[in-house]
Amino acid sequence: MRIASLLPSATEMVCAVGARDHLVGVSHECDFPPGLDGVPSLTRPRSTMPQGSGAIDQAVREILKNAVSVYEVDVDRLRAAKPDLIVTQTLCEVCAVSTHDVQRALRELAGEDVAVVSLEPTRLADVWQDLRRVGEATDRLEAGNAAAEQLEERVAHIGRRSQATNPGRPGVLTIEWLDPVMIGGLWMPELVELAGGSPLVTETGQHAPTLDREALESLDPEVVLIKPCGYSLDQTQRELPLLRAALPPHWRAVTEGHVFLTDGNAYFNRPGPRLVESLEILAACVHPDAFPDLVDRHREALRVLDPQGQIQDFPPPR
Repeated sequence: MRIASLLPSATEMVCAVGARDHLVGVSHECDFPPGLDGVPSLTRPRSTMPQGSGAIDQAVREILKNAVSVYEVDVDRLRAAKPDLIVTQTLCEVCAVSTHDVQRALRELAGEDVAVVSLEPTRLADVWQDLRRVGEATDRLEAGNAAAEQLEERVAHIGRRSQATNPGRPGVLTIEWLDPVMIGGLWMPELVELAGGSPLVTETGQHAPTLDREALESLDPEVVLIKPCGYSLDQTQRELPLLRAALPPHWRAVTEGHVFLTDGNAYFNRPGPRLVESLEILAACVHPDAFPDLVDRHREALRVLDPQGQIQDFPPPR
């Protein structure tokens, strides 16, 4: 079977079910697991994006105003790849090529029999079910079931630990964009609850809302996790002035040094197997004393914004 994956989370799923060697094409953003450099890229941005959260947001809105997605399929490369199966998504036209673009590309390959699996997860159960679907579509249903069950058990284990040792449920705000400020939705409230926190603003399955300054000022989170969609940890750190301006200074998370920065591209915003690592990172932030092993495991994936507005290594000094 010749498999084309058009989004990073799908590529991780294909590899998780043991079909890595059958990949004949991936998206331009597929960067995990290591070793994908030699697989042809089948997608590309429609235009070069500017630097900075605010400028990127404006550019994306302009693109979508014209009813097109941010990325497009390279039809020539898709034709050359000759896939039997394409794994794509319908969840977000900002994160990957749209279903419309995929269907249009397939029409240009008229006469070729290509199966399409489209993923649209909005909560954790959907992600694990998508993994099973990818296993079934790649003739690896047993491997897909086994991989999903293993991830489900790891998630449940964290949930049991947080319940057993939880000294309280602090209010947790997850931020997935800085200008404007957008709050993490979809599976993020689930992750917060499993980590032993109380999610603020959003409920499971809800898409990310945008909050103005007045709405932000009305909140008082005890823990804040900043993980901009598509941003590495280094990119997030480069927006330090914007970080300082975005967070109301009266928040307890700010005054007590419980504002954490992490990699929103590798974790949290990618609905695939590494949502389990995302949960571990979040648990290390919310209850570091209850999860010392996760603090040690993920210290390189996190930074802390101290009360003076400076970025420090994780864990924060006591």
